[in-house]
Amino acid sequence: MPEIATSVKDLFLNPRTYDPSQFDTETARLLRATIDYFEGVGKTELLRRDHDAVWVTDYLDFVKREKLFSTFLTGADYADGDENRRWDTSRNAALSEILGFYGLAYWYAEQVTILGLGPIWMSGNEEAKRKAAAQLADGGVMAFGLSERAHGADVYSTDMLLTPDGEGGFTADGTKYYIGNGNVAGMVSVFGRRTDIDGPEGYVFFVADSSRPDYRLIDNVTHGQMYVSTFALEKYTVTEADILHTGPEAFAAALNTVNIGKFNLCSGSVGMVEHSFYESITHAHNRILYGHPVTDFSHVRGNFVEAFARIAAMKLFSTRAVDYFRSASLDDRRYLLFNPMTKSKVTSEGEKVMTLLLDVVAAKGYEKSTYFHQANHYIGWLPRLEGTVHVNVSQILKFMPNYFFNPAQYPAIGTRADGVDDSFFWAQGPVGGTGTIRFDDWTKPYEEYGNLPNVAVFYEQAKALKDLLSTAGPSADQQKDLDFLLTIGHLFSLVVYGQLILEQAKILDLDPALIDQIFVVSVRDFSAYAVTLHGATAATEAQQQWALGAIRAPHVDDSRFGLVWDMVASFDGAYEMPA
Repeated sequence: MPEIATSVKDLFLNPRTYDPSQFDTETARLLRATIDYFEGVGKTELLRRDHDAVWVTDYLDFVKREKLFSTFLTGADYADGDENRRWDTSRNAALSEILGFYGLAYWYAEQVTILGLGPIWMSGNEEAKRKAAAQLADGGVMAFGLSERAHGADVYSTDMLLTPDGEGGFTADGTKYYIGNGNVAGMVSVFGRRTDIDGPEGYVFFVADSSRPDYRLIDNVTHGQMYVSTFALEKYTVTEADILHTGPEAFAAALNTVNIGKFNLCSGSVGMVEHSFYESITHAHNRILYGHPVTDFSHVRGNFVEAFARIAAMKLFSTRAVDYFRSASLDDRRYLLFNPMTKSKVTSEGEKVMTLLLDVVAAKGYEKSTYFHQANHYIGWLPRLEGTVHVNVSQILKFMPNYFFNPAQYPAIGTRADGVDDSFFWAQGPVGGTGTIRFDDWTKPYEEYGNLPNVAVFYEQAKALKDLLSTAGPSADQQKDLDFLLTIGHLFSLVVYGQLILEQAKILDLDPALIDQIFVVSVRDFSAYAVTLHGATAATEAQQQWALGAIRAPHVDDSRFGLVWDMVASFDGAYEMPA
């Protein structure tokens, strides 16, 4: 079996060899302890819990025992001097990947706790903050009461109504829908509006307690380990001490919380496809069909190499995005582009990976004894949580003019695994102004890797997209056509995706063969979206001609493909979860 390059080996999470030594001692211990917990449970029991829709009580007992959420999700200002307790996005991303690796339900319990904490940590309510820190220390989880059945996450249209009681508080009435952890959360951050004030000034974020009798838990709207609740507040007394935000500040807290929470969808998705990849290559590489190992067939190797390249790209982009998020400030808000990218692009890539692998393992992928079956069932949830791909791509488009045409200079950002508190997350400021955010020169990493054939081909396509915007960009009517704009958004996303992939590849000194194979995929994806644009009803003749001219074939190199296939094959037997 060929040896895998160190940089590639380290790119994938492998519980057998996991080394979190880039983190401080306590962080490394807790990450390793989390892996050991799941390995100790074993695959048979883990899958039984999923099949039987068992609430994650045992896991939350572990969280309480190890003070995992308390350590990872408490702001340093409320850590009682414990330097291990802080909000550190680098280690949170590592934990999120581990949880996705073992099961979406475990990832989800942390994810919605993060969302529930957002409005609390952003508020000026000191009593609520101290209470949240105490509940985390006691093993508690949180919830985020934003969505409603009739309106989804449309914060403009909430039907959670707060009637003033004349004493500085309110009586709340209304129903929230699709609220994770709503069955047990000690603090549920709930978004509503006052009955006596119209418009943005009437918004309120307040804290509810799921154990109170005027909080009525209705049901779990899904079938599974995750408790995705519907709950109703019925003449629920909201005191002044329960109020987190009012007016436009409440609206901003909702959106800024989602900025933080959506980031974790990428790392959860990465963990899911990594585990599925291990199962798939070990199964296929050892299965004989028509007298040959399944992996002797060219189409099977093609699927594996593409899946491997897409997973590597997911991991590279997500890891690099952490650096921008942790380095953000009011003067550097580039994270507002990279965040919806991690949510929409990375999670959509996870779906593509699972389809590629499923086309290889076929019936095996539906067997209840596989992790793959569980991951395949849930992988499509991630692009559709915290706003659909369409919503996020629409948000990404706002950054396109400055990204291409108005570069700025920023200090270099290195790898951010340092153990500091990311306090900016709780002071992101007012929402809006995305059109003013500027970016470093996007061409730099493409120029640096221009010696790689497929990076060069894709760079031509990226420059062509910039030319399209200069010469035949969307008209006023086309800018109202969301279907047309989404295709432009997907083309733009590929350019941004490639930029951060190359930046992280340079940091890791990644094998050039794998980098070039990643851009084989990028060239094909860009060409596919160009074909879609050509066929769009709204496309002008000039745009159609551009689309045909932007189509490229990737550079073919059998020796490069062979090198990447050897990387794939070296994962045979590299990890299998204990029974």
